[in-house]
Amino acid sequence: MKLHDLKPAKGSKKGRKRLGRGIGSGKGKTSGKGHKGQNARSGGGVRPTFEGGQTPLFRRLPKRGFSNARFKKEYAVVNIEDLNRFEDNTVVSIEELKAAGLIDKVKDGVKILGDGNLDKALTVKSNKFSKSAVEKIEAAGGKVEVI
Repeated sequence: MKLHDLKPAKGSKKGRKRLGRGIGSGKGKTSGKGHKGQNARSGGGVRPTFEGGQTPLFRRLPKRGFSNARFKKEYAVVNIEDLNRFEDNTVVSIEELKAAGLIDKVKDGVKILGDGNLDKALTVKSNKFSKSAVEKIEAAGGKVEVI
């Protein structure tokens, strides 16, 4: 057997459905879409939740409860290891973080997280800190200021 002798097993390959081709395809004229109507149109059909005009389930069920998602605070986050780019004994505020490109939008404030290690003594001013971030900043000889 050689490479040019190789063929897929019989019945494993299936030809694609050639719609609207007439002879032999069995899918000529309306191409399996029937005559006119919403489903025969380009972009036609109904949304997945459509129930034939009956009031859909999502409208029949009572709406209950409260979600705080609309009111939650969203913080721009910075990890401790990213603060190593600043010089020793620098006061790192939100403006410095923005200038260094560590945050884009301030949103509802900035939160410093404790991922990684800090090698420099820095005074960090931010809206929020994680416990591990505070421990690591103070262990490196720095200070934490909540603004």
